[in-house]
Amino acid sequence: MRTPATYLRSLDPMLPRQVWLVEAGGVVNSLGNGIVFPFIVIYLHNVRGISFAAAGLALSAGAVGALAAGFGAGTIVDRFGGRNTLLLGLVLQAASFALFPLIREAWHAFALLALEGAGTACFWPGQSTLLSRLTPAERTHSAFALQRISMNLGLGLGGVVGGLIASTSQPSSFTTLFLLDAATFLVFIGVLSTIREPRVHEAKEADRDALGYRAVFRDRNFVWLLGLNVLFVAVGYEVFALLPPFAKNYAGVSERWVGTMWLANTLLIVLIQLPVSKALEGHRRMRALALMSLLFAAAALIVLGGGIWFTGTAAALVFVAATLVFGLGEVLQGPTQAPLVADLAPDHLRGRYFALGSMSWSAGSILGPAVGGPLLGWHPLAVWPLAAAISVFAAVGCLALERRLPERVLRSPVGEPLGEGEPVPKPAPA
Repeated sequence: MRTPATYLRSLDPMLPRQVWLVEAGGVVNSLGNGIVFPFIVIYLHNVRGISFAAAGLALSAGAVGALAAGFGAGTIVDRFGGRNTLLLGLVLQAASFALFPLIREAWHAFALLALEGAGTACFWPGQSTLLSRLTPAERTHSAFALQRISMNLGLGLGGVVGGLIASTSQPSSFTTLFLLDAATFLVFIGVLSTIREPRVHEAKEADRDALGYRAVFRDRNFVWLLGLNVLFVAVGYEVFALLPPFAKNYAGVSERWVGTMWLANTLLIVLIQLPVSKALEGHRRMRALALMSLLFAAAALIVLGGGIWFTGTAAALVFVAATLVFGLGEVLQGPTQAPLVADLAPDHLRGRYFALGSMSWSAGSILGPAVGGPLLGWHPLAVWPLAAAISVFAAVGCLALERRLPERVLRSPVGEPLGEGEPVPKPAPA
């Protein structure tokens, strides 16, 4: 029988020091994003007098910027490395938010959010490639699980900090928000200055079939996974972003309860991500993603039931339960999907693989609100059964893809436990 101390030790992700540094930088960076993102529309509308419609379109400009820059970002990763691409993304994002206090017209917001989107296009494939190269193959799932924890922890804490600072009666408070966010990008840049990325094998320039996006798109299994991820994001993450306005305007839920929903979701992810990552070792990856989709479907149906039968506090409690079920699905994705992409990708194309993965998130981020927003306006209850049905379809797609994948990538690797005093293994240069 294992003691609590033994169990806690078993959850040690056993990651190299440089990976911990990257994750620490990610926490600081996510803290800055959490400070700013909940208040962008409020700033644009209440402080700068930009209409809600224009402010919403400006947010979409970020996703469009990320899509437009995505192909170039993948090429930059494969040519100059994940670390250097991540640095470029951080510089672009820092510049964008440092200039936010100067916004006076809607087009200023469009331009700066498109610049931020281009930075995001460099950030995610750069960070993911860097993590995958710094981490031993058998521990990659732990690195990406920790990435999910750091992101949620930073965003959750940042939202609290931002709420304490922001005040529409004091426009200068928003200048403080944006400069704080820009500073967090600079902190991450400082952290990266201490990181050395392993060198990788480069394909011969003459071997055109092994280079470029043409080689990536010939990987039909990966293309299938991209399509599934668009559905995951569109009907999961982005549809659930519609829960706050649905809860407030349809079910009469207070703003305090809306905040509680997302706090509960964040705390759940932070608390159980590592245990779930450990539990998934040795299990089939696509079945984990199928279960994630079914949990997304269940969460959508819980929201539907809450909207039909309850209002006020009772509805809020149901919606909190839905966000917890949704969170259970989220924690299955982090240690499963990104490591699968890393295993499918040849190392000299890993940046392009991760860039396309990031672009599939952007595509889902555009598709979800584009369909869900008007549907919410037409009939608020119609959103949730549609999201549930598409999530079930995605789960079936996961099981179908599992039959096509090579045996070497089917299961999450099992990390070997460390002995007393045994050092954490270092990744060999690829």
